[in-house]
Amino acid sequence: MSDDGGLFMLLLGPAGGAGFYWAMYRYYRNTDKSHSFEHETAVESKLVEGEEKDIKIDEITGTRDKRIKGDNVSEYRRRVTRIPNDPSG
Repeated sequence: MSDDGGLFMLLLGPAGGAGFYWAMYRYYRNTDKSHSFEHETAVESKLVEGEEKDIKIDEITGTRDKRIKGDNVSEYRRRVTRIPNDPSG
């Protein structure tokens, strides 16, 4: 009779682990409650409309400068603003 109890306890561990994994998977994934966008949402598309002629603003054919004018990469003190530590709140 004691062998039956030992076998039950031996099977309880893997069964409990599998049950816990399944419960956590269902809790965090909740696939039964998720919205299926592809099947439940109707998307209507329209033709793209625009002007007959595009307006050209600027043209850059190549760059000679290695850096962007006005960058502050090397001036990290200017980029980072410290928040004053006020103990009074």
